[in-house]
Amino acid sequence: FPSAFFQGQADLCGSLCYEILKCCNHRSRSTQTEASALLYFFMRKNFEFNKQKSIVRSHLQLIKAVSQLIADAGIGGSRFQHSLAIINNFANGDKQMKNVNFPAEVKDLTKRIRTVLMATAQMKEHEKDPEMLVDLQYSLANSYASTPELRRTWLESMAKIHARNGDLSEAAMCYIHIAALIAEYLKRKG
Repeated sequence: FPSAFFQGQADLCGSLCYEILKCCNHRSRSTQTEASALLYFFMRKNFEFNKQKSIVRSHLQLIKAVSQLIADAGIGGSRFQHSLAIINNFANGDKQMKNVNFPAEVKDLTKRIRTVLMATAQMKEHEKDPEMLVDLQYSLANSYASTPELRRTWLESMAKIHARNGDLSEAAMCYIHIAALIAEYLKRKG
C-alpha cells in the first residue's frame, strides 16, 4: 500500500521507519539483515512511487527516526553500522537500479545517518563538558536549518536529553525553539 506510506501525512511512514531502525540495531544478525532488507525494499518502493525521482519521504522520516532513536535507545554501534553497510550493498548490487540515481540517494542517506551518529559520538565524548556538548548539539540542529521537520526532531531529542540530565532550562529553550519553528511555518502558510 505505497500511497498509505508515501502520500499525505507522514506519521505512518515515520512510525514504520522508527520500528525498522530499532530492528537494524538488534543483537541478532539475522534480524539485522532482515530489517536492512525491509528498509531497502521500503526505500526502493518510495523511489518507484515517486516515478524514479527521489526517496524524499523515506529519507526525511529515516533521519527523523535516527534522531529519535539516539535519544530513546542509544543506537549507533557496530550492529547499526553493519546494517547500514548491508543497505548500501543492496543498493550497489541491484541491477534494475543501476541506470538511475537511486543507489546514489541511498548512499547519501546512509552518509547523513553516519554524520548524525558521529556527531552523537562526539557529544558522548564531551558529556562532562556542558559547553562543548551544547555547542555540538546546537551545530547539529543548525545543520537541519533547511529542513524544519528534521530540525524540530533534533531539538526534541536534545530536550529529552536535557530533561533526563535535569537541565530543565535548556530543555525549555529547545521547546521554545520548536515553538518558534512552528510559528514561522504557520505564518508562512497564512
